[in-house]
Amino acid sequence: MLCVSIVFTFHFSLITSVHAQKYACVNTDYILKSIPDYANAQKRLDKYVADWRKELQDKQSELDVLRTDYEQESYLLPENLKKRRLDEIKEKEQEIKELQRQRFGADGDLDKKRAELLKPVQDRVYSTIERVAHEKNYAFVFDKAGSATLLFVNKKYDISDEVLELLGYKPGKNDTPPPDEGKTKKNKPMNSEMRQPGGKELRNSGNSLPPLGKINK
Repeated sequence: MLCVSIVFTFHFSLITSVHAQKYACVNTDYILKSIPDYANAQKRLDKYVADWRKELQDKQSELDVLRTDYEQESYLLPENLKKRRLDEIKEKEQEIKELQRQRFGADGDLDKKRAELLKPVQDRVYSTIERVAHEKNYAFVFDKAGSATLLFVNKKYDISDEVLELLGYKPGKNDTPPPDEGKTKKNKPMNSEMRQPGGKELRNSGNSLPPLGKINK
């Protein structure tokens, strides 16, 4: 009986402790879109991406010319020249693949520029969210940006405007929901850099921040 009583007391205390914890939510998409520095950084990143895409398209055009010329002339060429021309085509194909990996692959130029231009603003937002969480004694802060599982949030628990004010920016009207709030979001890239030449999507997402507590110091 004593053991049962101890277990029951512990279980009741645990439930009471969980329910006593405070929770809040934040919309990082809404916050970032409200910060001019972030919008300017995104424009600079888009310019880099446009230049890299054109670079790849120019290389692809050179490859297309090599292929077309070979197809039109191959029946006139001796075997040694055929081999040389085919080797040139293969080298150009490899050059394009390597350039695409360098620009848009994992740890490539896109990831590096995103970290250089966007991460400083994201870090400021994170630090401010943590500050609000510590001051208000929130046990958890959920990011509802793009979440498929957060079905409802009471406005009074949304600290997005408070974070913006601490960052020094004027939030929008309280009765105006953040962009796209309440609408079903499709899994599509938000920025031009999220597609490789030819329309293939990259895996890196654009503006979403990683879960709270996983900040790179």
